[in-house]
Amino acid sequence: MENDFSKIALQSRNHKKVQTIMHYVNKENLAKEHKMQKSGKATGIDKVSKEQYAENLDENLENLIARMKTFSYRPQAVRRTYIPKTGSDKMRPLGIPAYEDKLVQGVMRKILDQIYEWKFYDFSYGFRQGRNCHMAVRDINQIVMTRKVNYVVDADIKGFFDNVDHKWLMKFLENDIQDKNFLRYIVRFLKSGIIEDMKYYESDKGTPQGGLISPVLANVYLHYVLDMWFDKVVKKRCKGEAYIVRYADDFVCFFQYENEAISFYQALKERLKKFNLELAEDKSKIMRFGRFAKQNSKDGKTESFDFLGFTFINGETLTGKYRIIYRTSKKKLKAKKQAVKEWLKMNIHGKPSNTIGMLNKKLIGHYAYYGISGNYQSLLNFYRFIVSAFYKALTRRSQRAYLSWKRYQSLLRKHPIVQPKLYVDIWT
Repeated sequence: MENDFSKIALQSRNHKKVQTIMHYVNKENLAKEHKMQKSGKATGIDKVSKEQYAENLDENLENLIARMKTFSYRPQAVRRTYIPKTGSDKMRPLGIPAYEDKLVQGVMRKILDQIYEWKFYDFSYGFRQGRNCHMAVRDINQIVMTRKVNYVVDADIKGFFDNVDHKWLMKFLENDIQDKNFLRYIVRFLKSGIIEDMKYYESDKGTPQGGLISPVLANVYLHYVLDMWFDKVVKKRCKGEAYIVRYADDFVCFFQYENEAISFYQALKERLKKFNLELAEDKSKIMRFGRFAKQNSKDGKTESFDFLGFTFINGETLTGKYRIIYRTSKKKLKAKKQAVKEWLKMNIHGKPSNTIGMLNKKLIGHYAYYGISGNYQSLLNFYRFIVSAFYKALTRRSQRAYLSWKRYQSLLRKHPIVQPKLYVDIWT
C-alpha cells in the first residue's frame, strides 16, 4: 500500500490528470489520521468519540476499509448545532461530522493538498500549509508600498461556503483527477446532508459543514472561479498594474487606474453569477488607496478598508513619508471585548490568580495575532480594557468583600496580567 503522499504531487506535476489515488485511503493512513484527531471533541450523529473508536481501532479500520472497497460506506449526515457568535446576539452554525467521516476526509484532504498545492497561486493564503494571515497582510503592504496602485476593490462574496455549486466543483475536480472512485466519495460527502433538531436536510450546495475536506474544496473552487480568471484574463486586459490577495473567501484587489478598477468590479459580479455566487454589494466598495490617495482626494480625506481583522489606513511616518497604518478592526475589537466580559462572568468565581492565568493564555493568543507592526496602541487599549473589566468583575463578585483599587493593584503586582507585545514585523 502507498503511504507517501508526496508521490501524488509528483504525479500531478507530470500528468494532466492524476490517476489511481483512492488506494492512499488505506488502513495505515487512516490510523495516522486517528492519532491526529483531538480528544474530548463533540461527537456527530454517530455519538462516537475518539476514545470509543480507539477501543477496537484495528477492527474498526478493517471494517471501514472493507465497506469502502465495496462502496457500502456512506458518509453520515453532519450534526448541526449552534454556538454564540462572538460579540453578537446571533448564533453561529457549527457542523460536527461523524468520527469515521473525519478520518476519511482527513486522508482525502491530504491527497487533494498534494494535487493542488503547487497549482494554487502565490497570492492565495488561506488554509494552506506554511501560509498564514500575517503573510497576506505583509503581501498587501509590499504591493501598496512598492507598486503602482491607487485604487482598492474591497470585495465580499455572499455566503460563499454555503453556496458552492456542486456541479461546477466536480467539473473543476474532474479537470485534474481521473480516479472515478475518489470523485465518487467526494460527491457522497457533498450530498451527505445535515441533521438539525432530529430533522434531515439535504445538502444540494455548499461544502460539508465542519468537514476537514471543506477548506481545500473551497480553495479549488475559487482557484478556478477567481484566481485563474484574475491572472489569465483580468490582468491581461489592464493597461496598468493589477494585483489580488486572497485568504479563503476574503480578497482585496489593487489597480493603478480607476476605470480598470470599476471595470473589474462590474465583471466580477458577472463572473460570480456564472458560478452561482453573488457579490455582497453592501459590503463591497472601490476606494482610493495608496501613496497618492491623500493628494488626489478633493478634501484631503482618505478611506480605509478591513481585511482579516485589521483596518488598513493611509498614514505617514514621523518624517512625513507615506506608510500604511494597521489597527485592530473596530468590529473585531468590539466582539473581543464582549467575549471577554462573557468569559469573566463564567470564570470569576475561582481564585483570582487562577483566573488571571487562564486570562493570560487568551491574551497571548490575541497579541500573537494582532501584534503586528504599528498596532501596539490597539493592543494597549485592549490590555487596559481587560484590567478594568477584571476589576469590575471582581468587585461584583461579592458585595461584602469590597476590593479597593489599591488592593487590586497589589494583586496585579503578584499575579500580573500579561502586557502587550508585537510579534510580527509587517513593514520589513
